[in-house]
Amino acid sequence: MRRVPIALSFLLAAGLCAQQPTLADTFRPAADKLIEQVKSEGARHTYNALSELTDTIGNRISGSPQLVRAEDWAYAQMKAAGLQNVHFETAKVPHWVRGQESCQMIAPYAKPLDMIGLGGTVATPKGGLTAEVVAVSTFEEFNKLPDAAIKGKIVLFDEAWQGYGKSVAYRYAGPTEAAKRGAVACLIRTVGSASLGNPHTGATSLGPGVPMIPSAALSIEDATLLHRLCERGVMVQVHLSMEARMLGETTGRNVIGEIPGSEKPNEVVILSGHLDSWDVGQGAQDDGIGALLSLGAARAMLKAGLHTKRTVRVILWTCEEWGGYGAKDYAAAHKAESPNIVAAFESDSGNGRIQGFSVDLHGEEDAPGQTRDGDPAERKAVALMSSLAPLLPEGARKMDIGSSGEDVGYLIPNGAVGIGVGHDASRYFEVHHSKADTFDHIIYDDLSYNLQAYSVMAYLLADMPDRLK
Repeated sequence: MRRVPIALSFLLAAGLCAQQPTLADTFRPAADKLIEQVKSEGARHTYNALSELTDTIGNRISGSPQLVRAEDWAYAQMKAAGLQNVHFETAKVPHWVRGQESCQMIAPYAKPLDMIGLGGTVATPKGGLTAEVVAVSTFEEFNKLPDAAIKGKIVLFDEAWQGYGKSVAYRYAGPTEAAKRGAVACLIRTVGSASLGNPHTGATSLGPGVPMIPSAALSIEDATLLHRLCERGVMVQVHLSMEARMLGETTGRNVIGEIPGSEKPNEVVILSGHLDSWDVGQGAQDDGIGALLSLGAARAMLKAGLHTKRTVRVILWTCEEWGGYGAKDYAAAHKAESPNIVAAFESDSGNGRIQGFSVDLHGEEDAPGQTRDGDPAERKAVALMSSLAPLLPEGARKMDIGSSGEDVGYLIPNGAVGIGVGHDASRYFEVHHSKADTFDHIIYDDLSYNLQAYSVMAYLLADMPDRLK
């Protein structure tokens, strides 16, 4: 036998090692095939489906006939896409109705105010109520006022936009704090980065034992006007009329469909967004686009002829806007399965371009854009995802540790791995929860880019040899 010199054998071995394909190399043909499918047909199909949902069904608040229609429509869409085991899973959800509402400044002069009632608010007395306004910027400023300055007044919280994670505290807790001290109503500056006379709604809450008072958001322009007048020492009076009422509980439906895994069907990758919306606008950015990107990603896999080792499960959640009612019930019903939910994606921050994905093993809430160091398991998962990032569209390759989403967050304490879809949200809060959340703000090229990134990352986590955790 002819012997190879030792030095040469080392060189040959090194060359063979260098030629070993990476995980990204192995999956590149499939990733490229998915991207081509989205570009050639998938993006246009998803765009048209979103137009159909938002234009022909409209907004979809919990308890409304529109949401029932949307659930039935989504069921049919899943069937048409080729998903299997398509079914509903029910949840008890609140049924609140806005009714007619208006707000007018009557002193120091008459002026209609741009307002919108907060979700869950109660009505004013019949004929409305009129009261003096006391305006503050922050809770700290409010807490320094004597009770006599608040009792019988309408409290206005006019905190400048600090980002959604901070400013939403005034929508959630402002009415409670005002009610505790005897206010007859609560107004807040709209929770949004812009309003242009178009205030944003969203759920509010009242603590146990606190009397419920009417609560509404004002446009930035009107909230700051009232605040400036109060700071000048001018007495401001407002007439508020609201007919909102809570009709109790009704039944909502999560819409679910699957692509069964070929080798590890008991391991599941969830793709999700929520189907419900607020009762204004069309719910295009929040969250029709997230729901249809999730369905579109699964459909793209099937159209591209790609079958994953793990089961891909699409879930279109009901009643996210009131606090994740559909997801809570789903998490309780699927608790035993959760450790085998190897990735639970949630897209719920509009159609801004995806910048990357985040890993969430603990269900922690981070402010938008905030990341954390994480623990060794999270860092290992991020490293694995980062090794696959070159397969994604350029610009969507940032992998980090962060929060995943309102809905999938309920699965994480039971052992699921949350995956946040990191959309660019720099303009999202201009339209969020408002009349301006309409289909015409959906940019097709961004939708196509997002569907490419989402489809590829979902496919990779459903088909790669190892789990993230």
